[in-house]
Amino acid sequence: MAAAVCAQPLLPPKLPQLFERDPYLAPFETDFQRRYSLFYNHLKNIEENEGGLDKFSKSYKTFGVNQFPDGGIYCKEWAPGAEAVFLAGDFNGWNPFSHPYKKMEYGKWELLIPPGQDGCPPVPHGSRLKHKHPSPKRLKSLRIYESHVGIASPEGKVASYKNFTYNVLPRIKDLGYNCVQLMAIMEHAYYASFGYQVTSFFAASSRYGTPDDLKEMIDVAHSMGITVLLDVVHSHASKNSEDGLNKFDGTDSCFFHSGPKGTHQLWDSRLFDYANWEVLRFLLSNLRMWIEDYRFDGFRFDGVTSMLYHHHGIGTGFSGDYNEYFGLHVDEDALCYLMLANHMIKFLHPECITIAEDVSGMPALCRPVAEGGGGFDYRLAMAIPDKWIQIIKELKDEDWNMGNIVHTLTNRRYEEKYIAYAESHDQALVGDKTLAFRLMDAEMYTNMSVLSPLTAVIDRGIQLHKMIRLITHALGGESYLNFMGNEFGHPEWLDFPRIGNNESYHYARRQFNLTEDHLLRYRFLNAFDRDMNKLEERFGWLASPPAYVSEKHEANKVIAFERAGLLFVFNFHPYQSYVDYRVGVATPGKYKILLDSDDGEYGGHQRLDHSTEYFSEEYPHNYRPNSLMVYIPSRVAIVLQNVDVPKGSSL
Repeated sequence: MAAAVCAQPLLPPKLPQLFERDPYLAPFETDFQRRYSLFYNHLKNIEENEGGLDKFSKSYKTFGVNQFPDGGIYCKEWAPGAEAVFLAGDFNGWNPFSHPYKKMEYGKWELLIPPGQDGCPPVPHGSRLKHKHPSPKRLKSLRIYESHVGIASPEGKVASYKNFTYNVLPRIKDLGYNCVQLMAIMEHAYYASFGYQVTSFFAASSRYGTPDDLKEMIDVAHSMGITVLLDVVHSHASKNSEDGLNKFDGTDSCFFHSGPKGTHQLWDSRLFDYANWEVLRFLLSNLRMWIEDYRFDGFRFDGVTSMLYHHHGIGTGFSGDYNEYFGLHVDEDALCYLMLANHMIKFLHPECITIAEDVSGMPALCRPVAEGGGGFDYRLAMAIPDKWIQIIKELKDEDWNMGNIVHTLTNRRYEEKYIAYAESHDQALVGDKTLAFRLMDAEMYTNMSVLSPLTAVIDRGIQLHKMIRLITHALGGESYLNFMGNEFGHPEWLDFPRIGNNESYHYARRQFNLTEDHLLRYRFLNAFDRDMNKLEERFGWLASPPAYVSEKHEANKVIAFERAGLLFVFNFHPYQSYVDYRVGVATPGKYKILLDSDDGEYGGHQRLDHSTEYFSEEYPHNYRPNSLMVYIPSRVAIVLQNVDVPKGSSL
């Protein structure tokens, strides 16, 4: 079944508001009109032909294998190219012909298996878990702990949902993160794919435990006030034909485009046909199932750039020219699906959060659908980690460009929310390096003990690791993300067991135990990350308006800015400290240090007296009406509060 094309194009009802915010989008009005018309037409057809979006997206309750209250089993599949469909399993001794489906209209097949004579279900399954705790309220400040259940243990094995529940969630809570983003939950046959080659979209990965174990894990997270997001992969699917969707009905189309259009050149995976009615039903129902059966609080949509463009971003650089985001190279069927997905989620579960992983910078992706936007809440600030890598790899510390750092951290679309991060799982994977490894490299193996001398390499690495993460957290966006273990500078890389490493689990683990050894310097970074998050929790800079940057001094290597009633000062100079350094502020008063990266608890050199009071003067500086003098040592970041202004007031 295919949707008809809307005869009369429609303008998004709030498009003028988008153009008022960004007049440079006005020349592309016809593109927004075409996109919104496609979305509206799909929505209208769903209402007229399927009984509404609510019913349409509940198809996971009727498709697949479902049990009736009396124990009977009802099976329904969409396989338009199949000549016959059968159900096989333990219950019938894997007999491939004993339970045939009946063919229906539109390529659908059904099978009804009545309950046994004793009332027992013909296909037994485990009992279900009652949920106990409500989902947390929608968060204003999102501090995300990006996680993988299987590697969440120091032991060289596949860790479990139970382990994550009882050993990792308390750690996440203690570190001050209020959201966990779970990767590799959707079932995938190949563990080393990091969960990005999905074979069973409606199944939670069984390698970590049972579905009930996952539900318990999410419930316990909710009891701690932690929001739980699913890393959802709707951009492509595994090409496996034995245990995946590929060739589900014997053809190469069904859920995917046929021929080369249906295969991703780099990922070697299948690409969905988002114009297909049953594909829309499948994907929207998939989102609904994860929210309502497992109680996920939202999604991080993977591979959005690949979805948005027919070229999938392959061999294409994005300069920011608006012509790159409009025209025939945009896959408007995929964009329409994303608009439908976000509309459905906001309509049925307005408390849920959606995040787009898009490297292209598509304008309005995080604006409401009614404005002609994609409807996402947040997008990942993917330029930030690339900038830190480039700086560390290519420049001496004396050559770091303060203006360029500030530009990268603040260059985001007005009123579109960004998730800032210094590094994610991408940088931790084999073939790349984490910030800690780039900064300290081989010395992490020999000189991280407090019993060994503090070498110049380790000292530099520890100080810059803290500064990079704090300035990214405070200046880079409206949310913050960290990949598990990177908060304490996890040594080495991440590599899953595979033929190339003799199926070793040595690198497929997180050595949380390193932070518990008081003889190792990892605990310093861990403590700083915790207190940085706790400070944001108190003052909410992520939910505050963008910072006012008053200084980015190239010679002095100093950056200063105000946000959420706090004053942030960074001295990136490798050896020059400054006494009585003048910093501009908006509000007069008495300032005191709240966070100091040079604190001994964080592996610093304890050069600052935290009892010092800094009094402002009515002396304009850097376009601020007042200023104060501070001592700012080399490679140190400090956060000060105006104690004369009540918490929550804006500078």
